[in-house]
Amino acid sequence: MWFKNLQIYRLTAPFALAPEQLDEKLAAKAFQPGSSAEMQRMGWMSPRDNGALVHAVGGQMLITLRTEKKLLPATVINQVAKARAQEIEEKQGYKPGRKEMRELKDSVTNELLPRAFAIWRDTQVWIDPVKGRIVVDAAASAKGDEVMQLLNECVEQLGARPLQTALSPVSAMTSWLAADEAPAGFSIDQDTELRSSTQSKATVRYVRHALEADDLRRHIEAGKQCTRLALSWMDRVSFTLTENLAVKRVAPLDVLTENDDGSGDEAERFDTDFALMTGEVSRLIDHLEEALGGVTSN
Repeated sequence: MWFKNLQIYRLTAPFALAPEQLDEKLAAKAFQPGSSAEMQRMGWMSPRDNGALVHAVGGQMLITLRTEKKLLPATVINQVAKARAQEIEEKQGYKPGRKEMRELKDSVTNELLPRAFAIWRDTQVWIDPVKGRIVVDAAASAKGDEVMQLLNECVEQLGARPLQTALSPVSAMTSWLAADEAPAGFSIDQDTELRSSTQSKATVRYVRHALEADDLRRHIEAGKQCTRLALSWMDRVSFTLTENLAVKRVAPLDVLTENDDGSGDEAERFDTDFALMTGEVSRLIDHLEEALGGVTSN
């Protein structure tokens, strides 16, 4: 199992909890299906469906946040509320005011919620006590922050902050493209995005397209900066770095997958894959932090 996206947080103090201790703390917020009147419910689930809320392999820990949401689109609520408002207008002779419409929409929402379908979404979280990191497999930083908020409620004085580096990803990626050279251990792939810092926000995107150094320099000289760049690390992992220091589209390259013979039962394969992923991605993050000038505490 590989994380596809990395929202990276740094711990400001050593993570001293053993897996069993963390399991006990997460149990206070274990997932329970929401009631018919709830739009959303969150809680911790067993990553391996074996009852344990923490799965540990080689000192690395995996936990899972489950979010249950009711499928009740605003368009449906508005449509039903509008029909009710027309009925009220026909009876009373005037349209409901803004306050009445808000109350009507709330009433419709409460009426429809018990009939709405519920969907589950699981978010994987990797805790690395050795490196002092927490990594959330989420494409959006808002989801990462949501996960960290609940984790902070379970683990007092967790002290985790979003990763910050001395060089901003935008300035670093722009300089790499301008020089047509990636930092040691990295190579530039064929996807990138450059955006103007002016009010126009003019944007140029290259998708699976050879990056010509002269063309890129012209865009940079015209005031555009790199906000997204596809890279490979040590010919082992490919990924895309974004302006917000999120690492997306993470994928192992052939050198890591060609020796996978598919042997072992499911549990053994899961642990092997998790150990491989955490080992490789941990080194990748180390090198990425170094390429961006090191970690800052601000």
